Amino acid sequence: MLRIGGQEIPIRTVLLALSEGLLVFAGLLVATCVRSFVSGGDWVPGRLGGLTQIAVAALICEVSLYYNDIYDLRVPRSRISIIVRLLEAFGISCLVLAFLYAVMPGLALRRGVAITAAPLTLVMILSWRLLLDAAGVMSRRSERVVLLGTGPIGIAAVREICTRPELNLDVIGFLDEDPRNVGKPLVNPGIVATVDDLEQIVREKNVDRVVLSLKEQRGHMPTSALLRLKFAGVAVEDAGALLERVTGRISVERRCDPSRLILSDGFRQSQLVAFVKRTVDVLFSSTLLLISLPILGVVALAILCESGFPILFRQKRIGLHRRPFEIMKFRSMYQNAEATGPSWAEDGDRRITRVGRVIRKYRLDEIPQVWNVLRGDMSLVGPRPEQPFFCDLLEEKIPLFEQRYQVRPGITGWAQVRYQYGASIEDALRKLEYDLFYIKHLSVTLDMVIILETVKVVLWARGSK
Repeated sequence: MLRIGGQEIPIRTVLLALSEGLLVFAGLLVATCVRSFVSGGDWVPGRLGGLTQIAVAALICEVSLYYNDIYDLRVPRSRISIIVRLLEAFGISCLVLAFLYAVMPGLALRRGVAITAAPLTLVMILSWRLLLDAAGVMSRRSERVVLLGTGPIGIAAVREICTRPELNLDVIGFLDEDPRNVGKPLVNPGIVATVDDLEQIVREKNVDRVVLSLKEQRGHMPTSALLRLKFAGVAVEDAGALLERVTGRISVERRCDPSRLILSDGFRQSQLVAFVKRTVDVLFSSTLLLISLPILGVVALAILCESGFPILFRQKRIGLHRRPFEIMKFRSMYQNAEATGPSWAEDGDRRITRVGRVIRKYRLDEIPQVWNVLRGDMSLVGPRPEQPFFCDLLEEKIPLFEQRYQVRPGITGWAQVRYQYGASIEDALRKLEYDLFYIKHLSVTLDMVIILETVKVVLWARGSK
């Protein structure tokens, strides 16, 4: 599998996106040639200017396909569903291209190319998917996995694998230290043998990977057997590392061993990454502030008409190295909504105004935070900044919570795009696991992935209250 910022991307997804991107380019190229021939034009393949226009249009079409979840292999889709999503993607592409051509006429394709290319590309992509399914090219032999031990992290990893068929992992079962537990159900599949049967199970079941999931470090570890398997080419991995790879979060259960985090790779604070990240913050925030000025005016007017002043909401939050700062957002609640003390937002929260529900749904209330980014209080991407009250509470209840202060908080973040708004300590724990994953794998590439996912969340109003 391909890894981007520590998160595994199924190779089938990558190949499908690349191949269909080429099909979109080919469809536009053929349509351009046909329209040129019909109109008696002189354009021929290989002409640099025309190829640039086609490449721009193909890139926008491919981005539209991505934002319509065409490459989300976690959800089985019927042919009708794929056709509908393709049509939606092409419709969005046409709107974006129309706007782009109005601003930059030099990038416009020949007249009528889109009308010819759309049905041609639709047929090509559907035919390509049917061909891949029939040939079995997109499927591959599942990696066979056995878990050594029945620890909670291993059980959590198997439960995640059972819900993620695109990972192509086939769990053979668990090996327990107590022979009396063999045959007992645990997670489908259950306990199939003992720890002492490890090598036999690996040979008989053709196992590719052994995952260490003993309940205690002092548990019965068959070191000699593991060494022989390792030298024989069988992969050996810790259950925590497997869970991290497949979920994009780091488990912080009280029963997990802190030494696993201390000895693991990652958590590097690169000065180059910090410089690039800050540069992107300033440039992107300045651009976003200018582009969103009309939206800011409309939102401000709507808030003023419904509930009057103040339009902006200011609140103390905790930032980098636990330094407090004042965050700025559009006010989405009635005035004095937290007069009785801070509390988490909940579904159907009566403190939220009608305008507030709309701007929260599309994350428009977050836009004024770009000023915090420009000031250096926040970054575009990072853990969500919390109020001092909640920070004190969560530091007491949740281990490792204070590690969030190692990076600047963000307008958006890995936890925000992977998990809904938090409304409890359990939600805060789960979001912390995503935040720790982000801190461990901090990179400009991961930031770009998060920004792309944030746009998808905003467009489809996902994960908001």
